[in-house]
Amino acid sequence: MTKIISFEGIDGTGKTVQMERLRAHLEERGLRVLTLSFPMYDTFFGSIVGRYLTAKDGVAANTVDGKSMALWFALDRFEAFRSLDYSGYDVLLINRYVLSNAVYQSIRDCDLGKPDLLDFCLTLEHEHFGIPRADIDLVLDMDLEEAAGNVDKKGFRDYVGNARDVYESIDSIQSRARAKYREYAERLDSIVFIPCMKDGKLEPIDTIAARIRDAVDPLL
Repeated sequence: MTKIISFEGIDGTGKTVQMERLRAHLEERGLRVLTLSFPMYDTFFGSIVGRYLTAKDGVAANTVDGKSMALWFALDRFEAFRSLDYSGYDVLLINRYVLSNAVYQSIRDCDLGKPDLLDFCLTLEHEHFGIPRADIDLVLDMDLEEAAGNVDKKGFRDYVGNARDVYESIDSIQSRARAKYREYAERLDSIVFIPCMKDGKLEPIDTIAARIRDAVDPLL
């Protein structure tokens, strides 16, 4: 059965880089690996998510009702998995998955004081839409300053150009998201934290990649 591994964490923690490192490692072991990244901005629902994240239609993602925003992200995944046959792969690696939806739709200014959406998102995506659960959610943990600097180095992206999106541009959202991931780690056995910092300094990419391999290899 295909193992599903998600890469999570606040914006700018190097999820794309580390997912590619893990893909190469697993393929060297002879495993068949498929990678996905969400949102998929070139799809119908993903493109709408992108417009909310950039406020292109005058409505920003951080002002939309939490459950409504969570639904758009979930529909993007539902659309992707509806036609996806990954049965021929040993491992499916995913950059941002269901956990991200619950985190980011629970920590915006308009969500403060409201119940978080973890249970809602898990029920919506896994039980209602039938989106498969991750076997392990790798949360890359990094200081906000380092992560923000990495966001600014991303360069041009189709959905936002050279700028930050709505969530990336608000430090308080990133700070609360980091705390929410830690909170959820107390509630979900699938979450594994990957420290990216030591003594206030960013660890080398290879060191972080080794920690990820140590977390994943026993699963396979």
